Amino acid sequence: MEVLYPQCAGLDVHKDSVVACARLQEGAVVQQEVETFGTTTTALIALADWLKERKVTHVAMEATGIYWRSPWHVLEEDFTLVLANAAHIKNVPGRKTDVNDATWISDLLAHGLIRSSFVPPTPIQELRSLMRTRKQLVRERAQHVLRIQKTLEDANLKIASVVSDITGTSGRAILEALIAGETRPEALLAVTTGRLKANRKSLIEALRGRVHASHRFLLKLHLGQFDALTEALAAIDAEVGALLEPFREQAKRLTTIPGVGEIGAEVILSEVGDDMTRFPSVGHLISWAGLCPRNDESAGKRRSTRLRPGAPWLKTILVQCAWAAVRVKTSYLRAQFFRLKSRRGPGKAIVAVAASILTSVYFILRDDVDYHDLGPDHFERSDKTRITNRLVRGLMNLGYEVDLKATA
Repeated sequence: MEVLYPQCAGLDVHKDSVVACARLQEGAVVQQEVETFGTTTTALIALADWLKERKVTHVAMEATGIYWRSPWHVLEEDFTLVLANAAHIKNVPGRKTDVNDATWISDLLAHGLIRSSFVPPTPIQELRSLMRTRKQLVRERAQHVLRIQKTLEDANLKIASVVSDITGTSGRAILEALIAGETRPEALLAVTTGRLKANRKSLIEALRGRVHASHRFLLKLHLGQFDALTEALAAIDAEVGALLEPFREQAKRLTTIPGVGEIGAEVILSEVGDDMTRFPSVGHLISWAGLCPRNDESAGKRRSTRLRPGAPWLKTILVQCAWAAVRVKTSYLRAQFFRLKSRRGPGKAIVAVAASILTSVYFILRDDVDYHDLGPDHFERSDKTRITNRLVRGLMNLGYEVDLKATA
């Protein structure tokens, strides 16, 4: 088998150690040197020097949780790096269980049998870390809101039934009054803004409960956690604003897509990056995101059309944007959703809309253009043209000369 990289190395990365195998080939002679290094910064610099001494050009490593990132950041300036999916390496026929992992990785790399995973540049990685942390904090904050509602229900206070947002102005005023020890329904109603939609009688009944000291303690605890998470989100948003400055124009263009807001654009940009040349085609990007059916066919029969595994963070935000897009009445995406919903169901229809949004993202970032909507009547126009062309071809095949003229 042809050797593509005669001077290469494979790394088997662990939490506290990195096993490196340098594969050096001159002609038909292959020499392999194996060495173990630590994972501290000093040890990783020593690893880089060790590889340089052996004139290694390409280095491959497995994507092992978070541990691959430290060697990657140290080595990326001096070597061509390849990040391999561990499942792909294991699926290549060989003796992976019988030989040193680093040796096996170096052999696969030398013969070009490792498909590199997508690793965005450092600025995009930093933006991605912040946006993923932001989403986790939003989830945690929502959980504390649910715990506040649970505590209120335990105290037989039906505030969530008459107040749409218990962390809003009126809802928060009621919570703070409860924490301060106030339990009278009339007094609790007096601290609101007076603009609640429910009538006074319903509000009084909803605010009548049995509040104990344990309820007040839990409300104070969860409300404090909610406020702390809100402050953390504000700090993350400020940091994201600074990191997003070089990509401000691209993010603004993405917001021209129906259903994609500022946060959605920032998440999409942090997941796919701004350089679409990393994906040979839009189909590769959709496949990488996991928005297309998996290959599961045997004996000419399609066994499964479930979505293939992909980028979960990207897939989630695209589906959320898709649900927002189908509410835009004068858009192509809404027409696409209802066209597919009647035949394939809402689940597959919304995934198709998400794939269309990602398709638009690809061309917007590749060509630096704004989104151009095909219009809600796109399918009606395309169907009419297709039917007309089919009928004309049929008449011409029968020997007729067709001259079309539109009616008034």
